[in-house]
Amino acid sequence: MAAATGASISLRSRPPQFHQSLASSSIYGSKSVVLNAYGRSSLSFRSSPHSVCLHVSCAAKKETVEKVCSIVKKQLALGDDQKVSAESKFSDLGADSLDTVEIVMGLEEAFEISVEEDNAQKITTVEEAAELIEDLIAKKAA
Repeated sequence: MAAATGASISLRSRPPQFHQSLASSSIYGSKSVVLNAYGRSSLSFRSSPHSVCLHVSCAAKKETVEKVCSIVKKQLALGDDQKVSAESKFSDLGADSLDTVEIVMGLEEAFEISVEEDNAQKITTVEEAAELIEDLIAKKAA
C-alpha cells in the first residue's frame, strides 16, 4: 500500500494566451489547503499519511453560476424548493432537448452573448454553461 508524504501543486490560468501562475503550494504531512483563483471557485487538496484527496470546483465566477442557476430555474419553471447548483445536470432537472435550447436562448439574452449551435449542444450542466459564458464574454471583450 502506497502512502502520500508530499505533493506539489501548480495552477495555470485559461485561456492559453494568459499562462500565468495562479497559485502554487507544497504539502507535506497531514494538511489541507484551499487555493482561490481571481474570485473564481477553488481547488482544495488534502493529504494524510494514508490518502490524498484533490477537489477542483467550478472555474466560473460564483456570480455567473448563480445567474445561470436562476435562469435555469426560470426556464424550467422549477419551484423555490428545487435546488440548482453548478453540478446540476439539465437532464436531472427534467429538461429535454427543447428545454435546453430555451435555456441557452435565455442565457444568450441575459449575458448578451451568442452561443454557436455546436457549443450549445455540448452544454449539459450549469457549470459548463457558466464556463462557456465566461469564455464568450472574455472573447467579446478582447
